[in-house]
Amino acid sequence: MRKERFRSRCLEQLRRASKQLHYRQDKNVAATLYREIKAENARYIMLYIPLGLEADISGLIGRLRREKRVVYVPFMEGKSFRVVKYRLPLRKKRFGIKEPHDSHQYRVKKIDIAIVPMVGLDATYRRIGFGKGMYDRFFEKNSKNIKKVVFVARTYCYCKERITDDYDVRADRVIVP
Repeated sequence: MRKERFRSRCLEQLRRASKQLHYRQDKNVAATLYREIKAENARYIMLYIPLGLEADISGLIGRLRREKRVVYVPFMEGKSFRVVKYRLPLRKKRFGIKEPHDSHQYRVKKIDIAIVPMVGLDATYRRIGFGKGMYDRFFEKNSKNIKKVVFVARTYCYCKERITDDYDVRADRVIVP
């Protein structure tokens, strides 16, 4: 099977998933993520600001900020992104992605745990994403500064064979409801 075909199947599975279960599934994912962050004693955390098909971890972002942990989120730049400190207000940019204003005042030296949304996963624990390659380009440049990578999704879409490339991001852990 080819990656593009597998991605299409996974996206269709996500679209068909019961919208009534999303709230409970997202809460479950966020609670599991929080336990993982506490177990790792993570202070510097990279999260994402959720889009429609991704697990909604917005409540987790607020909780971590109240605990004075440093939360970073992607800030789009060309075909990739860099991470910036999460701050309000958020504004909508390309692909409907919300992000904070960029003040260029924070240099990210290390990330204890990076939480990355996924569409699917192959036999090598590599991520199949939405097809833009932004996370792959980011991790290529920054992997030495990232201690642990956790993938999250609302549904578990797994391919038993290897369909990813060597440059695709690999997970240390996967969390699905």
